[in-house]
Amino acid sequence: MNRLMPFVFCCVVVLMMLPCALCAAQEPGDDPRGISNGISIYEHGYCDQPYVVVAPDGTWVCVFTTSAEKEGAASQYIVCTRSTDHGKTWSAPVPIEPPDGPEASWGMPLLTKFGRIYVFYVYNGDDIRTLPNGKPMRADTHGWYCYRYSDDSGMTWSERGRLPMRVTACDRGNEFGGAVQMFWGIGKPVTHGDTTWFAFTKLARYFLEDGEGWFYRSDNVLTEPDISKVAWELLPDGDFGLRRPDFGSVQEEQNLVPLSDGSLYCVYRATQGYAVESYSRDGGRSWSLPERMRYADGRPVKNPRACPRLWRCANGRYLFWFHNHSGKDFNGRNPAWLSGGVEREGRILWSEPEIVLYSNEPPGKEVRYSYPDLIEADGRYWITTTQKTRASVHEVDAGLLEGLWGQLLPEEYPAELPQAVAVYEQGPDVAAADVPAKIPMPGSPNLEHQGFSLELVLDRFPMEEGLLLLEGRTEAGQGMALSGTGSVLLNDGTHSCEAPLVGAPDPLKGPVHLVVTVDGEPNIISFVVNGRLCDGADAGQFGWHRFASEFGVMPGAPVLRVHPSVKALRVYDRPLRTSQSVRLYQNTIPAQEASTTDASTGYILDGQALQLAWNESGAITSLLDKKSGRALTVSDGTGVQGFSLLVKAGDKVR
Repeated sequence: MNRLMPFVFCCVVVLMMLPCALCAAQEPGDDPRGISNGISIYEHGYCDQPYVVVAPDGTWVCVFTTSAEKEGAASQYIVCTRSTDHGKTWSAPVPIEPPDGPEASWGMPLLTKFGRIYVFYVYNGDDIRTLPNGKPMRADTHGWYCYRYSDDSGMTWSERGRLPMRVTACDRGNEFGGAVQMFWGIGKPVTHGDTTWFAFTKLARYFLEDGEGWFYRSDNVLTEPDISKVAWELLPDGDFGLRRPDFGSVQEEQNLVPLSDGSLYCVYRATQGYAVESYSRDGGRSWSLPERMRYADGRPVKNPRACPRLWRCANGRYLFWFHNHSGKDFNGRNPAWLSGGVEREGRILWSEPEIVLYSNEPPGKEVRYSYPDLIEADGRYWITTTQKTRASVHEVDAGLLEGLWGQLLPEEYPAELPQAVAVYEQGPDVAAADVPAKIPMPGSPNLEHQGFSLELVLDRFPMEEGLLLLEGRTEAGQGMALSGTGSVLLNDGTHSCEAPLVGAPDPLKGPVHLVVTVDGEPNIISFVVNGRLCDGADAGQFGWHRFASEFGVMPGAPVLRVHPSVKALRVYDRPLRTSQSVRLYQNTIPAQEASTTDASTGYILDGQALQLAWNESGAITSLLDKKSGRALTVSDGTGVQGFSLLVKAGDKVR
């Protein structure tokens, strides 16, 4: 016997009596994730990388790269602007380098323990504008690594200084033979104790080719006021930066965070469709073989050729900004997603992600939001970002961040879950062959700045093509349906959409927990299966789908037909967050053991002449000659199942 729980039946009755309340559109403009709701910091022909430090007096000092023209113009320079009211208003920008000098770009601010603010930036100090063959070149990714500092919270700036940068194999291999060094950096310096580091990318070929990661380190810049006594060193040791040869030419925009024990964690972008990660256990002098970044359950984290930004928060948790698809070019930077990280046994475990910022530009007018920064003040959080002409700041709901961390630490971050507007639970006497149950439809879904979520418990998933788990459409096709493979079908009478679940897991036997969310603010449909947000896996670039912003109320059938394979159903009159879907899974399905599929890395021989990586099945995935930096064995994706090494007495193998 199919039944509605008594208290839910009352809820359904009330909702059916008040359809207008369900259908009324939420007023646009009140979603903090909407990019248009942010506050403008500055708008110009070109405006990039707005990074902020909070001065001792509470002033926000924002440094960014700008120009009246476009990116790469000769007039590109760095400026700072100040806010004394948590980003609500900003002062007129003050040049740190003048617009009529050689290009100055990609400023990274650092606040010392005695209140000084440094800015490190790329400066075309030799005024190089052509390649050796005479061909013109962009002049914002070569020259000197320079700095200036301010002792008055960004109002005035010192004379220019220059960091020493040794010539390495990457430089000697470039078009200038090392006489000119090509590089750039993103993000901000990080600190642990009295030590600071910042990451940047060296390039072996113009333009943006054969990148590798390097790191400046200082053990006294945070505490030493006498600039002549501040010491810097360039890491890693040796002639080669952080890269993995079989990951291709593009390995760039390295940025890092310290772990609680002083270890370093670095993430960067590539054109593999995934973010890349590496650890250093000796302060940046050496690094583990770069691997695909992974979620806590071992799945790789997708990201195109777009800035993957890391932060360590004041509470010791971590955040990661990325774009959650496996594109291999610069496109697809809207929306932006956040994953939350927690430290465990010397590694960072990453949560399922949430949308943090989005824009609803019309088709053909894609915007690319990137190069963010995180600000913490008075227990609140803000993110800055840019789409290359407008820098803006956006307050982020602290509950969204706590939800991310709470996926991995549920006892530390209790979740308040929304109440379903309708609940169906299948009785024990229903057989799989029985006809679908019919329950009252709790109002008409409204996708205009609103949305809904469906939570299902199934006896198996995915199911056969053509089977409908839920059917709520009229004879004319208006309304909503959900197929046995997870496809969502929407029709409001004017617009229609079919969103397949791409990259569904291998067939699962019940109970299987599925949450489908249709979010009318960013116009995105997403799927969470057994606590995992679908990202397309190997089957597609995306696991989430965009639908037309013109969708409105979908007047469907008066009843919702529920297939017998659905053991339970809850309907929510709002789009659930990913973290809420994960919590519902954790509350509904008994906890399962965490995945142990993380890749392992190891070093062979003292001196690390060779570097070896293997996967969870024991198959060799790469064998790297550390001296030359060349891959001796390149995996085809399945791994090499065996190899032999000749070792002499006394060699150590681990």
